[in-house]
Amino acid sequence: MATKNKLITKFAAIDLESPDPIPLNKAARIIRSGGLVAFPTETVYGLGADALNPDAVKRIYEAKGRPSDNPLILHVDSTVQAENLVYVNDAAKQLMRRFWPGPLTLVLPARPCVPEITRGGLETAAVRMPRNFIARYLIWTAETPIAAPSANLSGRPSPTDAVSVYYDMNGKIDMIIDGGRVNVGIESTVIDVSNPEHVLLLRPGGTGREEIEEVLNMRLELPDAQSAKRSPGTRYRHYAPAIPVKIWHRESEFPESDYSSAGYMGLHEPPNETGKALIFADYEEYARELFASFRRLEREGYTCIIAEWPEEESGICEGLRDRILRAAMD
Repeated sequence: MATKNKLITKFAAIDLESPDPIPLNKAARIIRSGGLVAFPTETVYGLGADALNPDAVKRIYEAKGRPSDNPLILHVDSTVQAENLVYVNDAAKQLMRRFWPGPLTLVLPARPCVPEITRGGLETAAVRMPRNFIARYLIWTAETPIAAPSANLSGRPSPTDAVSVYYDMNGKIDMIIDGGRVNVGIESTVIDVSNPEHVLLLRPGGTGREEIEEVLNMRLELPDAQSAKRSPGTRYRHYAPAIPVKIWHRESEFPESDYSSAGYMGLHEPPNETGKALIFADYEEYARELFASFRRLEREGYTCIIAEWPEEESGICEGLRDRILRAAMD
């Protein structure tokens, strides 16, 4: 029996072939009443609350143990809803037309309706329109933008299935919607387009840099330390399992380890035999399985993880490298 102060987290599995609206409508009511709901997007599972309710947003930070100066992404179901939250320029409209719904987050000057806590104390806000049906239905039914970082304890690997959410969030949030495994596996790309003459790549992710540059007909610039604060996932250790992550560059020596107790992941067979080797068909699968593999190898008792460094420069590889590098930080 739950203690008096412990939350009982409801769990609802959704059949995407024939989705039942009843649990989704219940989740929307929880959002409207100030509660927390974990739900799938195409990138990772998000931990959602009413983005315009400061008390609800505060619960996100508390449940995750997240620093309060780390801004949240506002998830919307239409460009009209986005324009009610941020001041949208022509460059942002171009990107919305090309990439929304999808894994691209735009940072723009915030309108006064966006609470300071949702913005992490900044003058800008981050917005995106997810591609996942459940996420879009939940936003539409709740009739409010949903602030949603990844649905994990702060610093842990982001969850790409509902079971991983349950391990981190059970008893801390009101409801988990199980919509199956996600499609992309790493978070959205975040760009700051508040100055359309100098568009900044704040966080690489599910949308490739070269696709964005083609639409804008300009090179994305890298932020300075101050500008980088406008994006989540850039200032603190992120995406890390409880065991060390070591990086292997194929032209370099294989990292020293007790190989029998090490887990390996990558596209190529490792030069030394390890306790377990997870070999992926391509970089898209590597990204999709990255966080789940971190959690799996940790759960199975391996003492370290050796991750092959993605060598390609295009597509999802820049985001994949970013996640591996941050997981390997001391």
